Amino acid sequence: MTKKIVITGLGASSPLGGTMRESWEALLAGESGARTLEHDWVAQYELPVTFAAQARVRPDTVLERPVAKRLDPSSQFALVAAKEAFADAGSPELPSERLGVDFSTGIGGLWTLLDAWDTLREKGPRRVLPMTVPMLMPNGPSAAISMHFQARAYARTVASACASSTEALVNAFEHLQAGLADVVIAGGSESAIHPITLASFSSMQALSRRNDDPATASRPYDVTRDGFVMGEGAAALVLETEEHALARGARIYAELAGGGVTADSHHITAPEPEGLGASRAVQLALEHAEASADDVTHINAHATSTPVGDVAEVRALHRIFGDRISEIPVSATKAAHGHLLGGTGALEAAFTVLALHERSAPPTINVTEQDPEAPLRISGTPIPLGEGPQLAVSNSFGFGGHNAVVAIRSV
Repeated sequence: MTKKIVITGLGASSPLGGTMRESWEALLAGESGARTLEHDWVAQYELPVTFAAQARVRPDTVLERPVAKRLDPSSQFALVAAKEAFADAGSPELPSERLGVDFSTGIGGLWTLLDAWDTLREKGPRRVLPMTVPMLMPNGPSAAISMHFQARAYARTVASACASSTEALVNAFEHLQAGLADVVIAGGSESAIHPITLASFSSMQALSRRNDDPATASRPYDVTRDGFVMGEGAAALVLETEEHALARGARIYAELAGGGVTADSHHITAPEPEGLGASRAVQLALEHAEASADDVTHINAHATSTPVGDVAEVRALHRIFGDRISEIPVSATKAAHGHLLGGTGALEAAFTVLALHERSAPPTINVTEQDPEAPLRISGTPIPLGEGPQLAVSNSFGFGGHNAVVAIRSV
């Protein structure tokens, strides 16, 4: 028997705000989270890119000091977002064996790993912290959340680059359908604004180099786009069966109607140019939702602002929606919050939930000359959504050819 899976809680710590509500309001206002980096290491290593979308609120200023000290920033962000989401869901009471965690990261505890390496080289092995390995593990975020909430159904981690947290949502959907839990905390986290990642992404020509104007650097679908903007933070969603949510009188934001996961098997960094794998992921999500392409009223696009990636996604969408793609309101929110890598899909899914809940598709900022190869309906201001039933898809695609899409339905 197919179960209806609903979303009852949202939480975030992002470049736009320290909470989900702050992030959403800044997004609707057309703000940008991208700023010039003020770290000494930018000049020390002569980095070609000197800006990023850092989190608006540092997580170690939110968590209790003893807790923060034992967690990598990626786990700190995850715990902050999860605590907000669980409280937003009304802190559901249930047996710990019925509460699960599906969380993700693209890179893991990068800061912990590289700081420990510096310590080893400069001060010797005795100065390396004993918690280094637990802090750098990619499963650190899901473990921290599981232990905080005593979630004993399971605590699982997925790492599929920039598709990670959308894939975590698909996993949560499947785990709830399978009866492994009644409530799941799902999402993703990343804290990788570090000299090594900025240098590497820059070396592969993936980052925008608009050092003189960070706020307008991420410009998806614009003819002058030149790469993405690194971001950081986390987002969490509380998912549960509708039966469980109704029994406890929970407020329901929307329904997680389905999800699709595919692989390009094409190239380690470049997307399959015709969007074949991406379009199959969209189709699978719609099939799970028992919906057709004609039912879709809103799209949150992956849209990183890279010259190649944006066009491949447009081709994938055209394959599914045909010429109707020019009529569906599309939001490319990375223009505002940057690319949170493994955390970005969950943040965008949360924004999609709020778009349906509040009937307003968020704006796509920084587009001054839209690429004719991307004939999408985008706007620099919010686009009102209708009063009737709404169905949206949120896309995420990652290095390695990972594609993950969720379908979200209004209630």
